[in-house]
Amino acid sequence: MSAFRGLDISASGMTANRIWQEVVAVNIANAETTRTPSGEPFRRKLVVMMQDGLGVRVAAIVDDPSPFRLVYDPSHPDADANGYVRMPNVHPVLEMVDLMAATRGYEFNAQALAIQRQMLQQVLDLLR
Repeated sequence: MSAFRGLDISASGMTANRIWQEVVAVNIANAETTRTPSGEPFRRKLVVMMQDGLGVRVAAIVDDPSPFRLVYDPSHPDADANGYVRMPNVHPVLEMVDLMAATRGYEFNAQALAIQRQMLQQVLDLLR
C-alpha cells in the first residue's frame, strides 16, 4: 500500500460528501417548486455512494420515489379540481439532517487528510 493511499481515501470521502452537500442544497432550493419542465413537482434527489477500492465515490444521483405531498390551496395556480396542490417530496428538516451528516463527513475526512499530511511531513523530516 502506497504511503499516499490514505490521502486518496480521505480525498475521495471529501469529494463524495461535497457532492452530497450540493444535492441537499438543490433539494432545499426546490422545496416549493410545484412545476418543473416535465410538468410535475420537483422530486427530491438522493445520493448513492459506493466503495471504490479503499475509498468511496458517488455512484449515482437518483430521484426519491416517495409520494408528493398534497396541500389544500385552491388559489394556487397548480391546484387540481379539488383544490389540492402536489408539492415536492422534500422535507427541509430532513434535508438539514442530511446536510449536517454530509458536512461532518467532509470535516472528518479533512481532519484525517491533515493528520496524514502531518505524519508524512514528519517522516520526511526524519529522513533529512
